[in-house]
Amino acid sequence: MSKTYFMSDVHLGLGARDAEREKESRLLSFFDFIKQDANHLFIVGDLFDAWFEYKTVIPKGFHRTLTKLEEIVQRKITVHYLAGNHDYWMGEFFREELGIKIYHEPFDITIEERRIFLHHGDGLAHNDTGYRILKKILRYPFNIKLYKMLHPDIGLSLAKTSSKKSRHYTASKHYGEEDGMIEFAQGKINEGFDAVIMGHRHVPNFKQFGNGVYINLGDWISHCTYAVLHDGKFELKRWNE
Repeated sequence: MSKTYFMSDVHLGLGARDAEREKESRLLSFFDFIKQDANHLFIVGDLFDAWFEYKTVIPKGFHRTLTKLEEIVQRKITVHYLAGNHDYWMGEFFREELGIKIYHEPFDITIEERRIFLHHGDGLAHNDTGYRILKKILRYPFNIKLYKMLHPDIGLSLAKTSSKKSRHYTASKHYGEEDGMIEFAQGKINEGFDAVIMGHRHVPNFKQFGNGVYINLGDWISHCTYAVLHDGKFELKRWNE
């Protein structure tokens, strides 16, 4: 039976050029690996550290990754991309040019008779009120339209600066044991979901709650972790190649 893969928080474009090349090479080797047996690939947010898409302009520097994603789609593997807090401003490029399914809000799906709820995870921490307000402002359609009036070189530069501040804010936040994300996952499992899968925290986590499981996918900055569903069983793994 084919497998379903889940990953998040690669943050391509985050660091220095050499480090990013190395990270991207690991990612591409993973993509080549899953082409053998995947049926679905879910990217659960923040594949890019900063992505803002204009009508006719996209950020440069990610050609190899975009090409590899297109190869995956051409293998009849369904790629699902849930926007995170660093790449929410996606337009139609991924859908129209690459054939990727785009989601701007959390969603659920059933695969192998398992009900799965996917959420990037941003805004779920108990003390994240400030971010939740900022999130509404940044995602308000009129504000996005105004932002697109900036020249792409200026707009993308500001997006990178904002992304850096957002990352530092997330890294410095104290979540605690009951971080809101876990409680949210428990609530969804109590509703009947078999799995709740998130990213955002950059800390891999696999918790069983009764008949359901909460998975935090970690990241590809420090951990290179991903999840897989096969024969009805979820696993959290580390990519070592």
